[in-house]
Amino acid sequence: MTPETSRRALTFIFITVLIDAIGFGIIIPVMPGLITSLTGKGLAEAAEISGMIMFLYAVTQFICGPVIGGLSDRFGRRPVLLASLTAFGIDYLVMAIAPDLFWLVIARFFAGITGASFSTAYAYIADISPPEKRGPNFGLIGMAFGFGFILGPALGGIVAQWGDRIPFLVAAGLAFANALYGFLILPESLAPENRRRFDWRRANPVGSLVRFRNAHPMVLMLGLTVLVWTIGYQSLFSTWNYFTSLRFGWTPDQVGWSLAFTGLVGALVQGVLSRKLIPRYGARNIVIAGTLSGIAGYLVYASATAGWMLYAGILVAGLNGLVFPSLQSLMSAGVPPNEQGELQGAVTSLQSLAAIVGPPLMTTSFATFSRPSAPVYLPGAPYLLAAGFAVIALLIFFRAMSLRTEATA
Repeated sequence: MTPETSRRALTFIFITVLIDAIGFGIIIPVMPGLITSLTGKGLAEAAEISGMIMFLYAVTQFICGPVIGGLSDRFGRRPVLLASLTAFGIDYLVMAIAPDLFWLVIARFFAGITGASFSTAYAYIADISPPEKRGPNFGLIGMAFGFGFILGPALGGIVAQWGDRIPFLVAAGLAFANALYGFLILPESLAPENRRRFDWRRANPVGSLVRFRNAHPMVLMLGLTVLVWTIGYQSLFSTWNYFTSLRFGWTPDQVGWSLAFTGLVGALVQGVLSRKLIPRYGARNIVIAGTLSGIAGYLVYASATAGWMLYAGILVAGLNGLVFPSLQSLMSAGVPPNEQGELQGAVTSLQSLAAIVGPPLMTTSFATFSRPSAPVYLPGAPYLLAAGFAVIALLIFFRAMSLRTEATA
C-alpha cells in the first residue's frame, strides 16, 4: 500500500470501530423497554434475560473468534470485515422487527458468530503498520471505542423518543452504510503469499492456544496477561452503577456522566498519548506503567469516601488504557503475517472468556461484602479484587518478557 492508501484504510478501520461502538451503545437505553414489551415481564426479570443474552453473545464469540481469525488469514481481511459489518446490520434489523424474544436471542446469537470485526480490524492494522507504529495504531481502536461508547447511549436516548425500536433501525443503517463505504474504498491488506490454509484444528480456542504454546510461548503468556487483566477490568462494567448508587447515592444521570468521563479519558489516552508514549518508551515499559496506573485507580475506587474521588481515580487510572494496545503490539510482533488473524481470533476468545468469568465474579464479591450481614462491609471489594488480578497480570507479563529474552539470547 502507498502511504495515502494506508491512511485511508486506517481511517476506515477507525470509523468501523467507532460505528460498531455507537451501534452497541445506542441500544443500551432501550433494551430494558424492548425486553419488557416482548415478554410482559418486569424490569428485574428483564435484567436477568438481558444478562443471559449477553452471556450467550460472549460464549459464541469465545468459540467463533478463532474461526473468524482463521478465515481472515485464508481469504483476506477485506471480505471477512465486510461480511461482519453486513451481518451486524442484519442483526440490528432483526432486533428492530423481532416479534418475540426468540428472534431477539437468535439475532444476538448470529451477531456473536460474526461479531469478530474487532479482531479482523486488529489484524488489518497489523498488516499495514510497521512494528514501531502498531502500538499507537492499535490505540486508535481504543479511542474509537471510547468515543463510540460516549456517543452511542446519548444518540440512543435521543432517537428513542420515537419508539424503543428506532435505535435498532439507526444502528442497522449505520452498519450497512459502513459496509458500503468499505466495499467502495477499502483495499485488501493481506497479500496472497502471506495467506495460509484454513485448519479446523487451529480454528478453535483450545487448538489455537495449544499451538501458540508450542510455537510462540511468549505470545501465549502475553495472551494470558490479556485474560487476567481483562477479568479485573470487568469490575468497572459489571458493578460500577451498583457501587456508586449504594455507596454515594448516585442517580442514573450521575452514573452516566461518570461513564462518559471514563470513555473520554480512555479515548484521549489511547488516541493521543499512545502515539507519543509507546514509540518513545517502548511497549514493555508502557505495559508496566499502565498496569501500575490501573492498580492505583482500583485502590482509589475501593477506598473512596466521596463521589468526587471516583473522578480523581479515573484520572489516576488513565494510563491503563495503554495496556491493551501495548500488549497487542508485542503479540503482533511475535507472529508472522499469515498468523495475524489467528492471533487476533485467539485474543477475542480470551477477552470473551474474561467477559464470561469476570462479571459474575465481580457482582458476587460486591453482593457478599455489601449486605448488612457481611463480615466486613466493603462495597469496594470488586476493585480490590481487580487490583489483585492486575498484580497477577503484571507477574505473568514479566514471565513473558523473560521468555522473549531467552528466545533472543
